Amino acid sequence: MGGRTPKQFLPLAGVPVIERTIGIFDAHPAVREIVVVVPRGSLRRAQALVRRSGFGKVACVVAGGAERQHSVLRGLEACAHTSDIVLVHDAVRPLVSRVVIDGVIRAAARYGAAVPALPVTDTIKTQTGARAGFLSGTLPRGELWSVQTPQGFRFTLLRDAHTKAARAGFAGTDDASLVERLGIPIRIVPGSDANIKITTPGDRKLAESLLAEGTRG
Repeated sequence: MGGRTPKQFLPLAGVPVIERTIGIFDAHPAVREIVVVVPRGSLRRAQALVRRSGFGKVACVVAGGAERQHSVLRGLEACAHTSDIVLVHDAVRPLVSRVVIDGVIRAAARYGAAVPALPVTDTIKTQTGARAGFLSGTLPRGELWSVQTPQGFRFTLLRDAHTKAARAGFAGTDDASLVERLGIPIRIVPGSDANIKITTPGDRKLAESLLAEGTRG
């Protein structure tokens, strides 16, 4: 989307996406520490951004791994061992609201694991390899949820889930899938339509429109 510029460093209404995202958590009264994880090639750039922005809660900026799962584990390893609840958030979701963050924190503290999600409204169909290009089934829409971030967990639970997944060579699509693997149920917290993930130029334009309206997710 941004050519050689990683999408988290692209400007959103004049401010880098990642700076907006960090700022939301830096200003949140319940957040004590922030660990920023970025691709190794963006490490110096992110460190300079944090210094320039004057964020008070960023403990460190660390280089991630080859996959998102590896990056989260490196972030956990950099967290203070006094952490109770940990939130894992996408840098390219810069419009997350305090309402969503608060809901995830409360649910994670009570249930051990929580994610913000929205019920799927589209009909979702499947395609099998044997019939490439043809639909083979329909998933029950009432059971489907579109998951967002931040995903919240008791720190020791998420660290244990990541450690066991790494040992087993298991790759999950998100952090919740690693916790599910341990048999732990994940509490659903209401997400928001405005808590969008910026992955395309259209997403960026939408985010700028939401910012101009003062809307957060």
